[in-house]
Amino acid sequence: MKLIRPFRGLRPTRELAAKVASHPYDVLNREEAFELAKGKPFSFLHINKPEIDVESSVDVHDQSVYDKGKENLDRFISEGTLVQDGEDKLYVYKQVMGDHEQYGLVAAASVEAYENDLIKKHEFTRPEKEDDRVDHMDALGAQVGPVFLTYKANESIDEMIAQVTATTPEYDFVAEDGTGHVFWVIEDLALAASIETAFNELECLYVADGHHRSAAASRVRHLHQKRNDSHSGEEPYNYFLTVLFPHNQMQILDYNRVVKDLNGSEPKAFLEKISQDFNIEEVELATAKPKTARQFGLYLEGKWYSLSVNEKLQSRIDDTDPVSSLDVSILQDAVFSPMLDIHDQRTDKRVDFIGGIRGLEELEKRVDSGQWAAAFALFATSIESLMAIADANEVMPPKSTWFEPKLKSGLVVHILD
Repeated sequence: MKLIRPFRGLRPTRELAAKVASHPYDVLNREEAFELAKGKPFSFLHINKPEIDVESSVDVHDQSVYDKGKENLDRFISEGTLVQDGEDKLYVYKQVMGDHEQYGLVAAASVEAYENDLIKKHEFTRPEKEDDRVDHMDALGAQVGPVFLTYKANESIDEMIAQVTATTPEYDFVAEDGTGHVFWVIEDLALAASIETAFNELECLYVADGHHRSAAASRVRHLHQKRNDSHSGEEPYNYFLTVLFPHNQMQILDYNRVVKDLNGSEPKAFLEKISQDFNIEEVELATAKPKTARQFGLYLEGKWYSLSVNEKLQSRIDDTDPVSSLDVSILQDAVFSPMLDIHDQRTDKRVDFIGGIRGLEELEKRVDSGQWAAAFALFATSIESLMAIADANEVMPPKSTWFEPKLKSGLVVHILD
């Protein structure tokens, strides 16, 4: 079974690429997207966040919002902002964030492979978020936001990707946030065929980020199949837009937590409870960030504490279980459930999540505002842990990973018909 194949990408002209490229749909709310798109008629936010172009009183899930997205996509095409390649292509997308670089293959991934767990998942999806992506894809007849996939690094693939990146790129720009984005169209047909073959010989792929988009692509495929009496399995809707990065180039940042209250405990009593399972040391902000797994930072009443798992807690951790041995699980099982009465972080309003890209200063700011009682800083989950959990057909706890840099939307679109 094929994992990936080339496709006829719908792309911005070289001159407009930097103006078109936008944040992914799920990192901005409506108001933020509206402000970012002001005075920017070429911004892809008009397509992947079309609610910015309808009255603010209209619900973001109203059909008129998705119809506006289709109208905007059609306009971008008719005005020549987006142009479809005449032949199936593979592409390479390089991202630069500070000293970090990662090189991904842009390809259409097989929905059938996804449904047969050859593209492995590690998260549950939420029905309402999945429905939103189904409605958006179906209305536009296109996938506009790529799914972020990873695979076990392969030296042969690395060498072939390096051949591509030695040539002149199609796009090369630095975004407003300082991240670099470089994009190549693979024009060498023999090289493209070799790359495609190498990827299709991989044992499996992994969803890193984009579980709702990939699940929605599966549902949209079935919608199209029902409408198509001559369905063959080769139509574009049988595939979905992805960027595939080797696991050893992935950058996962910490994903931290703040809690509303201490479940009736006074701060001193709370620290005493924590000391039963953790070694506690008061530290400064500069050294509060965890440096290894099973180490946590706690910000409480204007002070930082370093928490490290003690022997008593260590004896209760099953190191053979890829889920329960994660730091997010240890924090849940040792602190959140028994001490804070927070049993489901996915739904409990007494906990919020803050991506590590904002730094520990953001945790201080939240707690010092008086709106939150305490903050917990975590060590970043490893990509190896993510793959081990997916291999075991298990699911990671909510908000376990924060990938950076984020993929830009708008550099290439996958048309479904």
